Amino acid sequence: MDNKALPLPDHRNYQYGYQFAYKLACEQLAGVKDLEQQCQKSGSRLKLTGGRKTIILKHLGKTYQVSHPDIEFSLAYSEEAIALRDRLLILHYLNRAKGSPVTGQAITYKELPEGINYASNFSKRTIKPLLNNFGHQPERLLDAAAIFDAHRADYGDVAVTINAFSRVPITLVLWRGDDELAPEGSILFDSTIPDYLSTDDITVLCENIAWRLVSFLKENG
Repeated sequence: MDNKALPLPDHRNYQYGYQFAYKLACEQLAGVKDLEQQCQKSGSRLKLTGGRKTIILKHLGKTYQVSHPDIEFSLAYSEEAIALRDRLLILHYLNRAKGSPVTGQAITYKELPEGINYASNFSKRTIKPLLNNFGHQPERLLDAAAIFDAHRADYGDVAVTINAFSRVPITLVLWRGDDELAPEGSILFDSTIPDYLSTDDITVLCENIAWRLVSFLKENG
């Protein structure tokens, strides 16, 4: 018998990490006993068709369908492939949701659990791309954010609130730059967001939002 040890997976490989986390999240959701109650907590809808259960929820302006207990994803009105990171965020949201009502009390990333330790990294991954592309013309953010069914908010020079999930509003705020002052930006959350997503998931979500907005801007001039 060949006793050569099998090579271990490279844990620095983010794709492997996502796949492992995805498997665990699927198992957790599949094991939910009272699925209707969990759907109510997340603001999603449970559809029953001939004994088949389907969770229907909105995420970043699109309607997703998740079958249960086999946990298969699809998009309503589209056959577009769903990225692993999006599927994982949806699962984490569904699994973590506590049903807390939105308070309207805004907090920053530094106020999230452990957020102060990772605020610099968060800013580089999320706020910096927004400033680089929208900072000197922040009004362009209004058009770009329309892809998420966003609405204008009363902060800074320009701000938009995006309902990333039913219970997760995220507000992007920009202050215009000029010849003397660099543009500034911030991202605000409802104080209940830790009841729906971990701090790491919030970083990934905001990074997704930022780069989709940047992509829209580049594609549409």
